[in-house]
Amino acid sequence: MSTEPQKPVRRITVPQIAARKGGEPIVSLTSYHAHTAAIVDRYADFILVGDSLGMVMHGMETTVGVPLDLMIMHGRAVVRGTRRALVVVDMPFGTYEESPNVAFRNAAKIMKETGCGAVKLEGGARMAETIRFLTERGVPVMAHIGLTPQSSHVMGGFKTQGRDADTWPAHIDDAQAVAEAGAFCVVVEGVVEPLAARITEAVDIPTIGIGASAACDGQILVLEDMLGLNPRPPKFVKVYGALAEEIERAVSSYAEDVRQRAFPTEDQVYR
Repeated sequence: MSTEPQKPVRRITVPQIAARKGGEPIVSLTSYHAHTAAIVDRYADFILVGDSLGMVMHGMETTVGVPLDLMIMHGRAVVRGTRRALVVVDMPFGTYEESPNVAFRNAAKIMKETGCGAVKLEGGARMAETIRFLTERGVPVMAHIGLTPQSSHVMGGFKTQGRDADTWPAHIDDAQAVAEAGAFCVVVEGVVEPLAARITEAVDIPTIGIGASAACDGQILVLEDMLGLNPRPPKFVKVYGALAEEIERAVSSYAEDVRQRAFPTEDQVYR
């Protein structure tokens, strides 16, 4: 038996993610609680505590109603459940748009109270000043362009972006603006595949696709979507599990055992 001490597990850092541009694809998933985060941690390079938790876990119709304290609570849980992956926490709607100063105050609160390694905010060129303000003050920022769910009311719903090639320059400008402002990578959501590939070529930071293109430097999915817990997952999601059916089977079996009083007796449990 070896007596050599095991090397401590070190978290993946922001510079390590940034250095993956054009290299090995970056693996990412969302997570909102400690026990799923502990599983994802063994395989993901970064874990996003997304404001999608409002819809996935709390039954909201959009992400707009998610409060800061809820993000912090779930962020703490994910950090507790992980050892290896970089943990990124979404800044919810209304916590960063007003001014760079407000954004810094809320981002600092998230980082201090969760122990996460970075924050994510939505918006391209319009958020460049804020991204620069945050990164210059020690807050690593992941940007998010294309389909930005917090702007779903303005966009008229969750609609694929870039179907009209005349809009491509604006999306590419958004990507370049956040990269130049200091974002260490950028999520590209819900854009047509050729545009996602063009964006990836146009910036020197990693692009993380979701409903975009395999040409991106990495991919992210909502964990519950790919596990089969969402009865209506987005069309771009490949479903890797059937947890809804497994949970229903287990709950049904449990309910039947209760009705049949089919549990161990007290002497079997405590002997």
